[in-house]
Amino acid sequence: MKDLDKYFRNIIPDHMLDRGITVLETYLKPIRILLEQRSIPEEGWNKESIKLFLKLLSLMDTDKDPIAARVGEREARMASPYIAELAQGFCHGIGRSGVIATSQPKAPGGSIMYNLANRLALYAIKKFGVPNAKGAIVFPLATGMSIALALAVARDITKCKKVIFPRLDHKSPLKAIRLVGLTPVIIEGQIYGDAVRIPPEIIEKAIDKETAAILSTTTFFPPREADDIKAIAKIAEEHQIPHIINNAYGVQSRILMKKIQGAIDAGRVDAFIQSVDKNFLAPIGGAIVASPNKEFLEKINQSYAGRGTAAPVVQFLAAILTLGVKGYERLRDEQEKNFKLLKELLLKTIEKYGERVLNVENPVAIAISMTKRDPQKVGAALYSLRATGPRAPSSKDWGSCTNEYNCPYLVLNAAIGVKKSDIIQINEKLEKALQQIKPN
Repeated sequence: MKDLDKYFRNIIPDHMLDRGITVLETYLKPIRILLEQRSIPEEGWNKESIKLFLKLLSLMDTDKDPIAARVGEREARMASPYIAELAQGFCHGIGRSGVIATSQPKAPGGSIMYNLANRLALYAIKKFGVPNAKGAIVFPLATGMSIALALAVARDITKCKKVIFPRLDHKSPLKAIRLVGLTPVIIEGQIYGDAVRIPPEIIEKAIDKETAAILSTTTFFPPREADDIKAIAKIAEEHQIPHIINNAYGVQSRILMKKIQGAIDAGRVDAFIQSVDKNFLAPIGGAIVASPNKEFLEKINQSYAGRGTAAPVVQFLAAILTLGVKGYERLRDEQEKNFKLLKELLLKTIEKYGERVLNVENPVAIAISMTKRDPQKVGAALYSLRATGPRAPSSKDWGSCTNEYNCPYLVLNAAIGVKKSDIIQINEKLEKALQQIKPN
């Protein structure tokens, strides 16, 4: 602050100026430390420091130059100042038409913002469980579309057309496969007690000369369990096939991040993809694509068509600066405690109605049997009781990742950001719903 305070000297008494500079330093100090260290702060920032930082960066972009002659077809012209505010001032977006994670001549501030966001994304991935990651990019696309980009690179590398896909009853990854002109080879789930798993040996048997990639999954709703990504990574390395992991909401889980670390150490992982909104409490629209393979990640970087909106990127940056390392670890601790609490409460509640908690390994979600009531009706009753999130399979052959699962069920989540009060409320509302819905 010495360079700044000299401009204020002799305007007001020095003791008053020193006091004012002290206050200003409170907001500027974290910005200076971030630019020096380029890592997630241990303690989260306050709102004013984040707003100041983003404002300073956005003012560097050329659309803020009051005397510039702007004659290009893209000059970040806004219908009103309010429209610019919706993008936090980063109206030029990010990237260039050839490479998304590259600097934009008209957006020096936006380019700095994006570079820092990607650095902090990699820092987050490494700090929160996968230290052997070598690169990360925040894409202005949600998880499914980001998976499509990674699959497109696998297609171009292998010149093949098939993606081995351990069955996941979720439309986004299937659409991602088909979007880039590939054909899913779906490996059916098998039932082991309550759990649905896909044995790695069956995945290996499906490999042939037309296999472009294996798309595995760490996170889904029970009864589906996480794929054995360590075994799949070994298979991918042995057969020299790209291996992409859908880690949609896995960063919040220490267990799942450790599995990814183990898979990288044991075999081949080309990319793993996680949602910004599900893991970092930001609006929907962004995903972090991380990799232990810088070359593969760079190919994904170059596969994005056109520039991108800055909104999901700046939202991730603001979220991670708000949380800080300690804040995020506190959220993970709370998630684990709330998951345990949810399980304890459900065990007591549903036993009275002749139901049970299904024995499935999942660090975020819990499935409970619904053998005596229609789970769709219970879910509808919960919605009417102002509970959001419970999930019941829509049919016998879709939702469980296998055909004809053992029993009807309902899934409840205790994901990151959930509060203890939410857990207590959902248990109470579930009991009301069970009382409202008559047994079959």
